[in-house]
Amino acid sequence: MSGHNKWSQIKEKKGATDAKRSKIFGKYSRLIALEAKKASGNLTASGLRSVIERARKENMPNDLIDRAVKKGAGGDAGNMEPVVYEAYGPGGCAIVIEGLTDNKNRTVAEIKHLLSKHGLSLAGQGSAMWAFHKNADGALEPQSTIPLSESDGASLSSLLDELDDHEDVQDVYTNAE
Repeated sequence: MSGHNKWSQIKEKKGATDAKRSKIFGKYSRLIALEAKKASGNLTASGLRSVIERARKENMPNDLIDRAVKKGAGGDAGNMEPVVYEAYGPGGCAIVIEGLTDNKNRTVAEIKHLLSKHGLSLAGQGSAMWAFHKNADGALEPQSTIPLSESDGASLSSLLDELDDHEDVQDVYTNAE
């Protein structure tokens, strides 16, 4: 009578939710460490404060936030650099990938690999950015949207899922409907 144990069912659900939370917390830890490094650990700096507020909205524990701030202020954050990659997805939709990395060469190779699995490639700098504008929060919003067929939409959805699973990718923006 396998599958009738209540704990095994709870354990699977808990494991899945913990994995999602861990990925989100990891991304915010990198952002906090980078902003703390910029602000030299000053918690009143606007960039650091806004990232901490976004992390708290995701229910990130205070001890993880404090650890990330100490890591960034102490110089242990390494050489985390923001990167932006642009591509054109299925159906001609523009894709902008923002990330944080300590090794640009590794990250660009991994992003190129993910895109090539879907028959896509990186576009030149600024070639897809024209389709977006920054809002007050600093996030990109599409200026116009492109309708996609069902097959293009499914292909784009699987690509976006793979990009979100990548540890260096922070945000992915597209102008597809």
